[in-house]
Amino acid sequence: MNNEEQRFLNDLDKKLWTAANKLLPMLDAAVYKHVVLGLIFLKYVSDAFKERREELQAAFVDPANDYYLGEDAADIIEQELEARDYYTEKNVFWVPALARWDFIKDHAKVANGTKLTVKNGKTYEYKFNGIGRLLDDALEAVEKENTKLKGVLEKDYARKQIDPALPGLIDLIAEIPFKHETLKAKDILGHVYEYFLGQFAIAEGKKGGQYYTPKSIVTTIVEMLEPYKGRVYDPACGSGGFFVQSEKFVEEHGGKLGNLSVYGQESNPTTWRLASMNMAIRGMDFDLGKEPASTYTRDQHPDLRADYIMANPPFNMKEWNAGVKDDDPRWKYGTPPAGNANFAWMQHMIHHLAPNGSMALLLANGSMSSNTNNEGEIRKAIIEADLVECMVALPGQLFTNTQIPACIWFLTRNKQENPSPARGRGAGERGRNRRGETLFIDARNLGYMKDRVLRDFADDDIRKIADTFHAWKRAAPTQAVRPEPVEGSPRSGGTSVEYQDIPGFCKSAKLEEIRKHDYVLTPGRYVGAAEQEQDGEPFEDKMARLTAQLHEQFAESAKLEQAIRENLARLGYGG
Repeated sequence: MNNEEQRFLNDLDKKLWTAANKLLPMLDAAVYKHVVLGLIFLKYVSDAFKERREELQAAFVDPANDYYLGEDAADIIEQELEARDYYTEKNVFWVPALARWDFIKDHAKVANGTKLTVKNGKTYEYKFNGIGRLLDDALEAVEKENTKLKGVLEKDYARKQIDPALPGLIDLIAEIPFKHETLKAKDILGHVYEYFLGQFAIAEGKKGGQYYTPKSIVTTIVEMLEPYKGRVYDPACGSGGFFVQSEKFVEEHGGKLGNLSVYGQESNPTTWRLASMNMAIRGMDFDLGKEPASTYTRDQHPDLRADYIMANPPFNMKEWNAGVKDDDPRWKYGTPPAGNANFAWMQHMIHHLAPNGSMALLLANGSMSSNTNNEGEIRKAIIEADLVECMVALPGQLFTNTQIPACIWFLTRNKQENPSPARGRGAGERGRNRRGETLFIDARNLGYMKDRVLRDFADDDIRKIADTFHAWKRAAPTQAVRPEPVEGSPRSGGTSVEYQDIPGFCKSAKLEEIRKHDYVLTPGRYVGAAEQEQDGEPFEDKMARLTAQLHEQFAESAKLEQAIRENLARLGYGG
């Protein structure tokens, strides 16, 4: 994101929080977030609908346009503008007349019981009793027209009895600009949601930022897994960040959005609703379960076998296993300890992985080496089953809500040559036979400090990690170091990397080597130290020169010490 885009979003944040404080004194943050997020949702879908409507209006009267209706079409244009297919064909969310922002804003201050006329291809009368009731009816109309949102939108504005504050809040939200020269409206909306969820989390006394994964980490995982076609699953989906990035990956590489089916689960009701709205406005085929629920005890997709699984569950979660049986069929590689859910998440994901599926899981670094409470035995069993494809060690300070060092586990059920053509881009990156091999990438030195406390990956960092992984999958490794890109590949930036082990960064290890390390998967153990740049001076000569230099510095230090002692003695402080 460039500086201008960041300034735009920062200014938007300030405006939004002003809107929040307008109503916040009247409500607890836990209640208020539903009020404001529902209004922001209506504003966004209405803006997108209105923009498409204006496009259609211009097209209907343009003889050069395929949608031209003819010279005498004035009497049918209004009716055509209400034809649903014109909107859905462009993945534009269909908004019924009652829920359109202009209508809501125009009538936010109308007295109770007023009769209103709404145009929706036809004219009819609508009676309402207060703006809260109008908003509830608007959201009800949205659900009826978009069945995927049934039971998702919170329709209780009237019950909250906040009508006096709503007109002012609506006026403030009306100023949110979902248009920008370089930022997409969907991305602005995503930023708005993330900002509000983080602020509300802080207001509720929780840690801000717990609802989403840093975008650069999501992008890294998506670029490595390449979810081009098939079923995508996230058992701890939050607001749907992995799904959104998967959509972007498909769009950027010329695929069809309809080739992806999204499955998710989330226990937090607010973020479950948010993820559902996020998917609906993007026109994605999604199933987030019938309700928010615990992945451990109420699996919403028991029969799912996904082609791609991506997740960032809570790190080192304790007391997770209430209501979970020790003989649960998901615990194929060992029963996870009650004091840490890391290997419960991992085995849940493996259980839902298709025969040619691949998965990525963000976990705390302890998962790579811990031997307490059966964790070492579970890790050993997973390694011996040849499921671990790649381990990536991440730098610190990537997350706003935790300083726990993290890593990414990449697992696959099929390391053999030519897996399913459903994977990869188009015909797919089929890959060589990688059985018995695991790639280790130490990315701890990558990234840059975006501010005083947070580190982030640049595009080049993401490309370096992803290209290394894909190059390793394509060709057998060598020991020679050649990190320079080779022209001519369709991958990122038009270049590719021929894989070689690079000391200090990446190493392809055989199963026998992992056994020698007692099944510890910390990349630093395998990649070693980076080679130091040679300056051409023979070691013996350099050592003699540096030793002589050190002796000179010792002598100079002794002279300075003596001078200080003499000065102190003259002042009466020394002996």
